[in-house]
Amino acid sequence: MMNNKPIKHTDKITVFYDGACGLCSKEIEHYKAIAPVEIFEWIDITRDFSVFESLGYQKADGLRALHALDHQRNMHIGVDAFILIWTQLKRWRILGFFVSLPIIRHLAAFLYKHFANWRFKKLGYGACQINKK
Repeated sequence: MMNNKPIKHTDKITVFYDGACGLCSKEIEHYKAIAPVEIFEWIDITRDFSVFESLGYQKADGLRALHALDHQRNMHIGVDAFILIWTQLKRWRILGFFVSLPIIRHLAAFLYKHFANWRFKKLGYGACQINKK
């Protein structure tokens, strides 16, 4: 079901993440601690997925993989979302550059996709669990 709530324009990169996942939350908390405040808006879709949904995505999409909306309102998913985040963080930029190299990015995307699917199943995200969150 689409929410017609208007999406506010922001110059920040909007990151949508699974706050119910311990690994995801720990990593995002690290990024929050080192990122300048003016760069990112962090949205835990397990608490509020209305903005994510208004962009045409299902909650399961966001629970399965990290999503980040850039300044031009392009959605980056999985490894591409990490690259977007890392390139904005001082000590992570080099990793962002390295992972963005074509062969490395392709391999990282392949590995992330399989990890994300495994994690999604391991956490038991079926339709009933997703609708409860």
